[in-house]
Amino acid sequence: MTDTDGTITVHGTVAAGFEGVREEFAAVLAADHTEPGGQLAVYRDGRLVVDLWAGEGIDGDSLPAVYSSTKGAAHLVVALLVQDGVIDPERTVASYWPEFAEGGKGELTVRELVSHRAGLVWADGGFTAEELADDRLIAARLAGQRPYWTPGTEYGYHALVIGALTGEVVRRATGRSIQELFEERVRAPYGLDFHLGLPEALESRYVDIRPGVPTPEQTAEMAANPLDPDSLRALAFGFGGNEPLDLIALVNNRALRALGPASVGGVGSARGLAGMYAAAVTGLDGRAPLLTPESVAEAGRVRWKGTDLVTGETDHFALGFEASQAVYPALGEGAFGHSGAAGSQAYADPASGVAYGYTRRRFALPGGAAPENERLSAAVSEAVAKL
Repeated sequence: MTDTDGTITVHGTVAAGFEGVREEFAAVLAADHTEPGGQLAVYRDGRLVVDLWAGEGIDGDSLPAVYSSTKGAAHLVVALLVQDGVIDPERTVASYWPEFAEGGKGELTVRELVSHRAGLVWADGGFTAEELADDRLIAARLAGQRPYWTPGTEYGYHALVIGALTGEVVRRATGRSIQELFEERVRAPYGLDFHLGLPEALESRYVDIRPGVPTPEQTAEMAANPLDPDSLRALAFGFGGNEPLDLIALVNNRALRALGPASVGGVGSARGLAGMYAAAVTGLDGRAPLLTPESVAEAGRVRWKGTDLVTGETDHFALGFEASQAVYPALGEGAFGHSGAAGSQAYADPASGVAYGYTRRRFALPGGAAPENERLSAAVSEAVAKL
């Protein structure tokens, strides 16, 4: 089905009852004058009910970089290992990874680590773009790093490194990488178009991320309140130091996509993102769900309240996942997922059986989930409520 709204042509299909989602998708893209383009996919109880795309060079099979939405895949692997009893979230990180105890980090638990409470948002001397492609290098550097706050007492978003930290715990506990386990237990069995390590054979489907276009208001705000290069926010996002990180060039680099670092290296379609959460919670295409009801509840449970020292957000992290209801109030309690810097968003809402995935080609400023996700998510919730 193809609809046209202004100059925006929306391609794809929706199931009966979800026509309003298609209309909202067309409306938000028509309102975006910065060369819009993206994909939206929604599963309900394991069935694909929304499959839409629009924009230059984009189709339903396009594979953009999804930045931190990658973290959802990494922490799904952790949730599976917790469910299996292979990783105990109440044990210390150092009990799996002894070198981690250096610098006063010996008492930090795995649960605290995946909740961004380690205080290891960056390393002295920083990381180059090439180094950020290598999770093992990042982990080795951070094992000896003195934390920026007393571990376990506060939390702050470990934007570019949390996947390497949790990945090293996974490696020490299993002898396998997060990337290997995700491929074997999640991606391949369910045929998901979401990759931690994009095969060379699929490179032709990659669509490059393009720089964002600031509004006049954003330009004025940045001029009036420049980012302090010594702040935790600047450090966590690689903007501190003498050579600030170029986040666009970072993911448009084939070397990073090939390795698929577990913080920011994932590449996939909206179908792939939404399908991962459907596979986790409701099952997909006749296959049973990956997580038990108890594990689903644990994945979305926020154990600590407070304000993120990096982003300023509140009550934000569960078992490595973002608590999605805090951002999208129409979702049920215990909804969980993860957004990405260019604007992507993906989550599971166990209460409604919805799994949602959205990708965007042009970087949505100032970063994180693009604002249109609020309207799209609300349209999905409204459609489900009327069924």
